Amino acid sequence: MTFNPSLDYIVDVEDFRLGITNRTTSELMLPGGKGINVSTVLGNLGIPNTAIYFSAGFVGKEITRRVQESGVRAEEIVLSEGCSRINVKLREMEGTEINGMGPAVSQEGIDALYQKLEKLVSGDYLVLAGSIPSTMPETIYRDIMEKLDGRGVF
Repeated sequence: MTFNPSLDYIVDVEDFRLGITNRTTSELMLPGGKGINVSTVLGNLGIPNTAIYFSAGFVGKEITRRVQESGVRAEEIVLSEGCSRINVKLREMEGTEINGMGPAVSQEGIDALYQKLEKLVSGDYLVLAGSIPSTMPETIYRDIMEKLDGRGVF
């Protein structure tokens, strides 16, 4: 489960300097977020899995397109407002990152998440990974585990 997925724009820049125009030497755009990254690795290892994540706006649609393109099954929870985040990963000597904040997740979004999690059956594995949006309860990981307690979900 990825609470705050992203579209990661990864650029290589030689000798990056503030205050001037810097040119990229290479660019790459990938779906990101810790849970999506876990799903991608599992998929690369040939392990069937489903990436579950919140999605908003045109960036969310692009994340879904790219996740599906990679061969990973995607189950997005579409939020009616906001826009999924774009993260800029600047690869140079120090590897600077600029991470967006992502959309606000409403109670309606949390309820939709719980409905998706109801589909999990005994023997399923759930990976909760990554940052929690500031609009969600800090206890969301614990809350989910309590709801799944006794159901045989790992």
